[in-house]
Amino acid sequence: MTWLSILPPLVAIIVVFWRKEVIVALLLAVFTSELLLTLQAPELSLGYAFIATLERIVSVFESPGNTRILVFSLLVGALLAYIRESGGVAAMVEGLLKRGMGKTKRSASLLTVFTGIFIFIESNLSVLTAGILSRGLFEKLGMSRARLAYLIDSTSAPICILILLNGWGAYVLGMLEQQELPGSSVVTLWSTIPFNFYALVTLVLVFYTAISTRVHGPMRRLEAQPQPTQDIPDHVPSNSKARYMVVPLVVMVGGMIAFMIGTGGGDITQGDGSKAVLYATALACLVAYLMLLLSKRETHQNLVSMGFKGMGELLPLVTIVLLSLALGSSLRELGTGIFLAGLVGDYLPLVLIAPMLFVAGALISFTTGTSWGTFAILIPIAAPLIIALDLPAPLLLAAVLGGGVFGDHCSPISDTTAVSSLASGCDLLEHVQTQLPYALVGGGITIVLYVVASFVMIG
Repeated sequence: MTWLSILPPLVAIIVVFWRKEVIVALLLAVFTSELLLTLQAPELSLGYAFIATLERIVSVFESPGNTRILVFSLLVGALLAYIRESGGVAAMVEGLLKRGMGKTKRSASLLTVFTGIFIFIESNLSVLTAGILSRGLFEKLGMSRARLAYLIDSTSAPICILILLNGWGAYVLGMLEQQELPGSSVVTLWSTIPFNFYALVTLVLVFYTAISTRVHGPMRRLEAQPQPTQDIPDHVPSNSKARYMVVPLVVMVGGMIAFMIGTGGGDITQGDGSKAVLYATALACLVAYLMLLLSKRETHQNLVSMGFKGMGELLPLVTIVLLSLALGSSLRELGTGIFLAGLVGDYLPLVLIAPMLFVAGALISFTTGTSWGTFAILIPIAAPLIIALDLPAPLLLAAVLGGGVFGDHCSPISDTTAVSSLASGCDLLEHVQTQLPYALVGGGITIVLYVVASFVMIG
């Protein structure tokens, strides 16, 4: 399969921006991919592609990790409903304002960013916590949910790939140990940090946005419109307390750390992120439910109804996550990522290898919606180049890691993009359209930096 393998992601991206229908776009992309796979098997009729599409979606649940992500996404809806309906969000906003925190757009934005940085242990947990904490503040100050989605999304993945004391670091380290690179894999991995220009530039843009309070491009036009106020109800319960929001969040963050240590056999970097985030979110839901039940503010029946209503609100986003996972699986079998990686070429000048690895990583992650899948494809390609041509390993590996992060936080078919939209209450397509210009600016600066660094270190 050659250039045809890029048709499915192209179909998804074109339909998303043309018809504004993400679910339809993903369904068509999965069907296109399965149709191409069917064409490779002469014994199958073209009609089989329809059945194969359904089976591909069902096969998502064969992976426990995928199923945990989907269940986690539903539980987030229940947790958000409990926190919102308890009045905890409104009480928390008032409490922060009384203490002089979050009174201005700058302080509210910086609070959001530093919350995302502090919770570097898992990207989904980072965006979820920062999003829930800040939604009410952003609404109070008239800032758009798209701005919030951008801040939490563009903080989480770059921080996770820079700090590395998490599942991201463990995953990449495991891949490096399979290669035959000179020196210690741990030292090589940590040495990538100063060369991970995309993550660093993205964080600079995030802090610029937070400190200056300025937004540009589609986001600026969006903020000129009236903003929704769903999370701060008109009638806040008189006995509402901030603890109805704070305690479940603390339980979720603390539980995540504890479960990461537990699933990692005492080593947090070896923990299972999908298990930890599911267990922690379920525990937070239980705590929020018990707090409302024991306060006698709500009956069991009302709380169950409230939880399912919250899940129902997020069902479209959960469907997007499901279809994104199905598309990623289908594209891996089709070989889309490997084809795009081959575009890097075998005859590039040495000083262009790092920039082109970043570009290849950005293309793969954007069109497949997965950073970890991008790492799995490109690290085995970068490692032989490093060894055969005696190139600086930290520079080339950082280019791969940065390229993977690019698509992970701005691709319309990325599950991380969907979770960021979920956490901020922002429409998915709105989030993609407003964040993409920032990502492209960061990507352009990154390419220039890799060219300069390559001339200094190689040329």
